[in-house]
Amino acid sequence: MSRGNDASPDGIHMITLDPARVGNAVDPSKRPYRWIALMLCWLAFTMTSVDRSTWGPASVFVGEDLGVPLASLGLFATFYYIGYVVSNAGSGFLTDKVGGRLLISLSLMGAGASMMFFGSTTSPAIGMAIQAVIGLFAGAEYAAGIKLISSWFRPEELGKAMGIYTSATSLGVVVANTAVPYMIQHYSWHASYLLFGGISIVAGVVCYLILRPGPVVSKTTHHAEGRSVLRELARNKNLLLLALAGFGGFWGTYGFITWSNALMIKGHGIDPVVAGGIVALYAALGVLGKPLIGWIADKFNGARRVPAMVVLGGFSVMLVVFGLLDNAVAFFIAAPLLGLGAYCYLPLIVALVPRLVSSSVLGTAAGMTNAMWQIGSVLVPLAVGAVFAATNNSFMAALITLAAGPFLGMIIMYFVNERPDDVEIIVKAEGKA
Repeated sequence: MSRGNDASPDGIHMITLDPARVGNAVDPSKRPYRWIALMLCWLAFTMTSVDRSTWGPASVFVGEDLGVPLASLGLFATFYYIGYVVSNAGSGFLTDKVGGRLLISLSLMGAGASMMFFGSTTSPAIGMAIQAVIGLFAGAEYAAGIKLISSWFRPEELGKAMGIYTSATSLGVVVANTAVPYMIQHYSWHASYLLFGGISIVAGVVCYLILRPGPVVSKTTHHAEGRSVLRELARNKNLLLLALAGFGGFWGTYGFITWSNALMIKGHGIDPVVAGGIVALYAALGVLGKPLIGWIADKFNGARRVPAMVVLGGFSVMLVVFGLLDNAVAFFIAAPLLGLGAYCYLPLIVALVPRLVSSSVLGTAAGMTNAMWQIGSVLVPLAVGAVFAATNNSFMAALITLAAGPFLGMIIMYFVNERPDDVEIIVKAEGKA
């Protein structure tokens, strides 16, 4: 039975249906197109992740070409993350205003064009500024992707969907670290930026032509419009707790990525190539682990909180265990378990966001929470470096510092109510459906 009409920011006319009368046979949220929408959002996230990860394997060669000393190369990454975090915090507002399809397309095309511009730069100062612009565009994709996927999958199905979606960040690391060294060896670092930039632009055009929003929306009893959006989010205790829990998780995940090579090399004399292989194994587990944990959580009535607590707790324990090890063989054995813990909480907490807020502010909520999580990855390298130096290069002290993040995240997740009473899920129909 129809309850009213609505038009989305992307121009799709919708009719609200009575949820009690929507069965699987006619449920528009079950359409096969939802998997196309998910794959396009995943492609977009993969490309922005590849664009971000290209800097790692290319950095030394960029520094040599532009005359930047090794110690100053980190500034390029810092400028990127400044743009990325700012974009995460602000792009959600735009997503809620103009729709996810337009934001994803602009994100990809802007990041791609900036990548190609960086591949042609000859100035360190201009290069750093361009990195900030790349981050600014790339960061806009996340909230838009979350909003679009959440419009096609019900909350109890979002685990597997967000598992597939967030696997893009792990895959981006693998693709960049596989392709960029080859490109540099046979061509130049410029070629890798030009190639991935061009692919990003094409992907942006494809997303604009094919993507459209879905029929699943949520409403809260305390929803307000306009300037009250931030007030609504600030009053959402569960969302704030989720932001803090994710901060702790990212503290451990990206702190390990940033410092693990150096800690193994300096702390235990591990060969740099071997250390790189250990970290690659750690990251690769995320590609498979994220969809798997999401699928498992969906099988248990869409549970998110308890599985996230288990994963964060296991991650914290494995970081301490890793700190007790002292040889390459042991590190290789521990890396897969550590990687599962480091990545598998992410699809669970991402899938919780649409359950905690109304669809009209979902983009803003997704962007703000991800910005908070990313701040953890920005601050942890400084903290671990300070502890490592203050403890006379103690490998164990550094790993305990990393383990504190997911441990606190586990404790905070205990207080999150994953099924608040004031959120109503509604299914809409497109056109004449």
